[in-house]
Amino acid sequence: MTAVPALICRNVSRRYGGRQAVDDASFVMPPGRVTCLLGPSGSGKSTLLRLIAGLEPVDGGDIAIAGRVMSAPRQTIAPDQRGVGLVFQDHALFPHLSVRANIGFGLTGLARAARAARVDTLMTRFHIAHLGAAWPHMLSGGEQQRVAIARALAREPALLLLDEPFSGLDGRLRADVRAALLADLAALGASVLIVTHDPEEAMAIADHIVLMADGRILQAGTAEHCFRSPASVAAARLLGAVSVLPCTVRGGVAQTPLGPLDAAALPDGPADLVLRDHMLVTASDGVAAQVEHVQFCGQGHVVAARIAGERVTVQCDTAPPTPGDTIMVALHRPVTGIFPRGA
Repeated sequence: MTAVPALICRNVSRRYGGRQAVDDASFVMPPGRVTCLLGPSGSGKSTLLRLIAGLEPVDGGDIAIAGRVMSAPRQTIAPDQRGVGLVFQDHALFPHLSVRANIGFGLTGLARAARAARVDTLMTRFHIAHLGAAWPHMLSGGEQQRVAIARALAREPALLLLDEPFSGLDGRLRADVRAALLADLAALGASVLIVTHDPEEAMAIADHIVLMADGRILQAGTAEHCFRSPASVAAARLLGAVSVLPCTVRGGVAQTPLGPLDAAALPDGPADLVLRDHMLVTASDGVAAQVEHVQFCGQGHVVAARIAGERVTVQCDTAPPTPGDTIMVALHRPVTGIFPRGA
């Protein structure tokens, strides 16, 4: 039997006056996995999260959670009736309640003993059993986050929504809290949708990534698939720095500054060649590039250079050049993609 998706968004749209915040957004989220909704500030991802949570109505399309339609035009199931747990960036703990009371806040329908048992289980799972009597202002950022997530999970939601959950943490603490929290969520088999603007974070934690920009879903799939086989130039850029070189496709061949490349699936016309760490400095073969900047990166040097007037990034594993030098560069693996101009 095929598992029911945790979440399906079909052609979802949301407008504010004349501005289209979410535009025909569609994706499917698998159950029991961590999915990241990745996009820059202003891309519409937080608005889409609010639509999924039922905090706002949709203007078009529909949203189904665990197989049940929760949002459609003129139909919005209330947030507390759609089996969703939501944790905001600021955690939104009740300052006048203890940790234990915060976690148990939404369990008023349970008998006292069952409620206490549920809270005890969650506090143990998230390693905060020793904080039961503490007040929110006494907790660290990581501890507040764990309390907020335990509270969101107390009612056993079908879907847990986290809005930039690690943005308030820095450095090593961020990595440690993230790893421990995700291990706990995986042990619970929770279906989790995390909103983030950090591509490294998304690729580190997600089983499934949804890329969003300008209110639209650009691509969805595993982190490796989206990274290695982007659907467009814009999708490629969301997962890290890329070099883009203009080229022209004729008869299934792209004429590029690096030479002819196969483009059998593309129509004739202007196109863009996308490269992500594909070029190396070579001793003699390749094409000429003018060095603008050199930066040490631990495993070697990264060289910013220009080929035919276009800026590119090149890896250098030998003695680095200096700005102003002319170097020879060549492809050392297949390109990320070639896309019709504007795709």
